[in-house]
Amino acid sequence: METALTRLVGVRHPIVQTGMGWVAGPRLVSATANAGALGILASATMTLDQLRDAVREVRSRTDAPFGVNLRADAADAGDRVRVIVDEGVRVASFALAPSAELIAELKEAGVVVVPSVGARRHAEKVAAWGADAVIVQGGEGGGHTGEVATTVLLPQVVDAVDIPVVAAGGFFDGRGLVAALAYGAAGVAMGTRFLLTSDSTVPDAVKARYLTAAVKDVTVTRAVDGLPHRMLRTDLVTALENSGRARALWHALRRAAGFRRLSGLSWRRLIHDGLAMRHGKDLSWSQVLLAANTPMLLRSAMVDGRTDLGVMASGQVAGVIDDLPSCAELVERIMKEAEETRERLTASR
Repeated sequence: METALTRLVGVRHPIVQTGMGWVAGPRLVSATANAGALGILASATMTLDQLRDAVREVRSRTDAPFGVNLRADAADAGDRVRVIVDEGVRVASFALAPSAELIAELKEAGVVVVPSVGARRHAEKVAAWGADAVIVQGGEGGGHTGEVATTVLLPQVVDAVDIPVVAAGGFFDGRGLVAALAYGAAGVAMGTRFLLTSDSTVPDAVKARYLTAAVKDVTVTRAVDGLPHRMLRTDLVTALENSGRARALWHALRRAAGFRRLSGLSWRRLIHDGLAMRHGKDLSWSQVLLAANTPMLLRSAMVDGRTDLGVMASGQVAGVIDDLPSCAELVERIMKEAEETRERLTASR
């Protein structure tokens, strides 16, 4: 199926696997790429050397295009951009709007720039700065999210910009792909659906927790880092929501110390990154620390399998997913369902 997205990035199918921290590693990304979709490597949880090694590992597993997701507000964002350029990565995606300077540097090197946005004005801004496409995530999506549903946000953005728009938030099958195309999107991006594949390295016990979740078990909370964050409800989420400021600060300090040891970051850098994620919000010190070490909270679940202590970012679609196909099986299924849906709609005219 050819769309503006497939032509832009050179993939066979208009499907994107999003850059999920601790989840979107070389195995998942290369499996997605080999299935004909666009895999996005998550770099926020990697050091620069780890990022370079991960890119080379993906390259050793596939000849297909893939991308790398960056935190635009990271202190070393410029260094990460240079790794992408040096290693010949096809696509750079951003969880937050990158600066006009970063976009220009990437585009000059021939890298396709695809920021993720959660509002029409953000899409208009990055389009004016030269972004090649945007991923638009509605409130159904996992992780940091907004309040506007995809079915309302998507057509707003499609009407506002002249670059390809990829729809995210609430997609998991071929019917959703056809619906997104009908709204004017050039494809769909999915996180939770790719997390729940056999190619994902997330521990089996964690996948089982997702598979047993109902739609009502996926919640939005500000207790983790002060920003709306969609995730599965866990003991940690409940504890943070019920904690006073002193206890919340104790939780944050303990986890921040663990993340600092793991990442090698100084306390100064940790606080800097936490403050950078505030985006003008009035956050407590515990929320600043939690914002900085949210990757550690994600790692507890996604790597260590501690569903009781970790953050389990999740889209609402977790409540309707009940299997673990390979990436190849998933993409083939979605494209088959999309074609059947289009044929059915044509026949019903």
